[in-house]
Amino acid sequence: MTRKSITTISAIAVAATLSVALPAVNAAAIIPNDQSVRNVVLVHGAFADGSGWKGVYENLTKRGYRVSIVQNPLTSLADDVAATKRALERQDGPVILVGHSWGGTVITEAGIDEKVAGLVYVSAISPDAGETTAQQYEGFAPASEFVIETTKDGFGYVSPEKFKAGFAHDGSDADVAFMRDAQVPINMSAFGTKLENAAWRTKPSWAVIATEDKAFDQAMLIHMAERIKAKITKVSASHALFMTQPAVISDTIDQAAKAASAKKQ
Repeated sequence: MTRKSITTISAIAVAATLSVALPAVNAAAIIPNDQSVRNVVLVHGAFADGSGWKGVYENLTKRGYRVSIVQNPLTSLADDVAATKRALERQDGPVILVGHSWGGTVITEAGIDEKVAGLVYVSAISPDAGETTAQQYEGFAPASEFVIETTKDGFGYVSPEKFKAGFAHDGSDADVAFMRDAQVPINMSAFGTKLENAAWRTKPSWAVIATEDKAFDQAMLIHMAERIKAKITKVSASHALFMTQPAVISDTIDQAAKAASAKKQ
């Protein structure tokens, strides 16, 4: 037998071994049949849309979760809450409700829905009832690299020149360029709207904090997460961690779902 033949046979043997082993690893990640919380609703933040959740969506659906992605109009808090409530109405059981950035404000208001079993804040805002999103910034250092440009009719975009540095410095140039040019502007008046409810007061919460987030002062993110008594996970990432860190976020959502399921038993 030639050396080439031996090499080929060895390669086939390794490939065969991997093809048998890999499904076992994947199978271990699949959620058990008796897990009661199997639904996840993802809510994006300002200046983005739901497409950034693709990695999280794929990760969770492979585990057996039913994942729905809200497309916020970003025209007002009421409109975004209504969009989230429509998604919640379509769920067939208890839900883990997840919000990124401004999406945290949205899930704080919408999360009082009886279907919501837990909340996950992804570098997200978490006001109390009677507070506004803008109030959460008071007393903390300004985000100098996160520059918002406002249109004549009051909608905000992240400055194209500052987008990568301020929003997604850990993304690829191609991904960041697409996010920059596909921005969904937010009605800036939404940041001044007072919340009527704070779901985190009655629902268990988790928080994933990006340690290189340039949109918020780190002290602000930690303060908010600690105030709501969230279980905190930190990850080295930019404000766009909902896109760049799907594994960490998916794992946190999975932990939330398992904990909420155990509580229901």
